[in-house]
Amino acid sequence: MSELKEFLEEQLQDREFRKEWENIQPEMDVIRAIVDARISQNLTQKELADRTGINQADISKLENGTRNPSLNLLKRLADGMGMALKLEFIPKNMVK
Repeated sequence: MSELKEFLEEQLQDREFRKEWENIQPEMDVIRAIVDARISQNLTQKELADRTGINQADISKLENGTRNPSLNLLKRLADGMGMALKLEFIPKNMVK
């Protein structure tokens, strides 16, 4: 196991840390989905900005977690990558 994974597993033993970690997971999942979708198409942030009309600096802020996207912005990003946006609500007991 990597040192980072070991460290995270150790930190997750702390109840307060675990609670905060679980609270940020939806935001992290959105960020990961945006970055993964962009990279899967070999697009730079600038190229995605050109396709969507969203400023490259704003895309950077979305990807580094300093800006939360609206649903409309997520739709624009998906459209710019030729993708559909799918939002799901799933039971907590089914989350990894």
